[in-house]
Amino acid sequence: MSNSKALSEAVLEDGQPAVVEKTMIKDFLALIKVGIVNSNAMTTFTGLWLALHFSGARFLDNIDLILATLIGSSLIVAGSCSLNNYIDRDIDHLMERTKDRPTVTGKVQPGKVALMSFLLIGIGTAFLLTTTITAAVIGLFGVFSYVVLYTLWSKRQYVSNTIVGSISGAVPPLIGWAAVDANLDVMAWMLFAIVFVWQPPHFYALAMRRVEEYRAAGIPMLPVVKGFKATKRSIFLWITALLPLPFFLHELGIPFMILATILNIGWLVLGIYLEKLKDDMKWAKLMFVYSLQYLTVMFVAMVIVTLI
Repeated sequence: MSNSKALSEAVLEDGQPAVVEKTMIKDFLALIKVGIVNSNAMTTFTGLWLALHFSGARFLDNIDLILATLIGSSLIVAGSCSLNNYIDRDIDHLMERTKDRPTVTGKVQPGKVALMSFLLIGIGTAFLLTTTITAAVIGLFGVFSYVVLYTLWSKRQYVSNTIVGSISGAVPPLIGWAAVDANLDVMAWMLFAIVFVWQPPHFYALAMRRVEEYRAAGIPMLPVVKGFKATKRSIFLWITALLPLPFFLHELGIPFMILATILNIGWLVLGIYLEKLKDDMKWAKLMFVYSLQYLTVMFVAMVIVTLI
């Protein structure tokens, strides 16, 4: 029995570093908002892929450029997100979805978060500089628009904060394209436009679900300031603004334009249909879920149609 107990204690002691390491990784992923990093990597890759496709460059011949772009863009997004956590640590404890962030719980010292953020942004920029200067400049503009224009300036003061924040979220496909072709094509700007216009209805739906949390934190999101009726109206207007955009991507072919149009109309139809439920929270939840699938399907389809 004593030997068995000693063995168990040894296993626990040996396993402790693994548990600590796992916790550290989890905290790091929370700091950089890994979900945002992944979604931005997807749109960056699509911009990169389409630029390679339409310039006639071979994918396998440009693996180094592809890796540098994806690593660089992901690092600057990660650095921007962790810097956002550093800045918002005074209000994050007021919101359910942000109260467990390491910057709130005290697991990580604020100074170390700030230092890590700038290191990630600096290293990411260095990677992008190995592609084109334009890609690096666009990347830094994305950092500026997210950290300064959104987090420090508009987020806590203006109801238009979501629109301002949408600028940085739409930058990744431009980075991807510019890494291959610094002379940004109209298609590159259309990718930017699609992601920019997609973000308000996506985040307004989220804000409806979290309206009381935003209210408690003093953040003037649209549902907090104008109410659900005005927010729904705005969501419908932004989705409507998406309708003409696929037709500027005619080079991707008719099947893509049909799919994109179906996705756009489907979003509108879903919103109209859900009005019958008379349940604002359920409406917001399903519209939010649709928005996530929308962006994924749209950008994955852009890659697939070039392979057919």
